[in-house]
Amino acid sequence: MDIPLAEGVLSPSSTEMRPEPPNSLDLNGSQPRRIKLTAPNINLSLDQSEGSILSDDNLDTPDEIDINVDDLDTPDEADSFEYAGQEEQTAAKDASLEESESIPEYSAEEEREDNRLWRTVVIGEQEQRIDMKVIEPYKKVISHGGYYGDGLNAIIVFAACFLPDSSRTDYNYVMENLFLYVISTLELMVAEDYMIVYLNGATPRRRMPGLGWMKKCYQMIDRRLRKNLKSFIIVHPSWFIRTILAVTRPFISSKFSSKIQYVNTLAELHEMIPMEYVHIPDSIVKIIDERENKQGKYLLEHKV
Repeated sequence: MDIPLAEGVLSPSSTEMRPEPPNSLDLNGSQPRRIKLTAPNINLSLDQSEGSILSDDNLDTPDEIDINVDDLDTPDEADSFEYAGQEEQTAAKDASLEESESIPEYSAEEEREDNRLWRTVVIGEQEQRIDMKVIEPYKKVISHGGYYGDGLNAIIVFAACFLPDSSRTDYNYVMENLFLYVISTLELMVAEDYMIVYLNGATPRRRMPGLGWMKKCYQMIDRRLRKNLKSFIIVHPSWFIRTILAVTRPFISSKFSSKIQYVNTLAELHEMIPMEYVHIPDSIVKIIDERENKQGKYLLEHKV
């Protein structure tokens, strides 16, 4: 069907005489030239008469449009809208992700090293993890001092001079892990009755454990350990440690208070327990030697 051209529109063959397109800005003040197109006559009736959109001339035959949908190949999601080079970029991206997300091989040596850095213990029916690396310099704070009496009556030595300095920025973290280490070590060392020898000598004030820490230790000790503790001996007690124990009396049982003993010298301690396996820190020995030298000089000068 031919569509008549409006006035001013040339036929396709007249390319030489085609008018110039109008400018977007009218500099001469003239009105823009409008081109009118005449729409073709379309019969929109629903019958199948000639010229209708439902006419047989405008429809394919049933054989031509009979398509089985199940036989059609549908593209995969990964294959849709692919462009040149996309496959290579996808492969490179997958390789990069695989390299970044791959799990490094965990060797036996690394596993042993990890076990040395962290220890899992059960305290009060709860699983706890101890940072062994951070407490490594302070593990000497607790040691086994042998046995006394008959049977497996253990001597547990607690040297306060090996405690961390309170000026550390991570002091609370260190003390928390050290607390778990001390409690778990007690449970491993003690089989039957035991005693604790608390070496308070050569311990500056900044290394003394706080009231809260000592109270927590007492509360977290297993009932079996509390019951089997026969004596708590404090060697070289200072006025501070005496004050701490006086303040904590309301929080501890009378039975535990009756087990506390004060010892002023190592000679006195030697009369109470066997000292063969009790390790005395060098700092305490040094202080004792200095005191004995001063005392010997005083005796010589005054001929007492």
